[in-house]
Amino acid sequence: MSIPKRLQLSVVIPAYNEKETINTIIRRVKSVNLGSIKKEIIIVDDGSKDGTREILKKISGIKYILHQKNLGKGGALKTGLKSATGDIVIFQDADLEYDPQDYPAMIKPII
Repeated sequence: MSIPKRLQLSVVIPAYNEKETINTIIRRVKSVNLGSIKKEIIIVDDGSKDGTREILKKISGIKYILHQKNLGKGGALKTGLKSATGDIVIFQDADLEYDPQDYPAMIKPII
């Protein structure tokens, strides 16, 4: 498989009151080996009131966006898409519903 130079994957993670899982999902996304493909991790906190946004402010290597009021998952995804700079975009739920280790298989047909 030939990968174009500087290919980047944007992972958009909408989050609302996910203090129990946010660290775990970010760690799992960061740990995915994509070879030469760069990862951009964008978390959109959709008005959390449980401490999620305070946790995000302490994590390096991510981009986070804070909604002042809850706009719903669709609103958070739209915000994340506007900020994404990758050639490929993946949506990742913050509640660990999907396994980031599936990313290589997901993007292989696109590449």
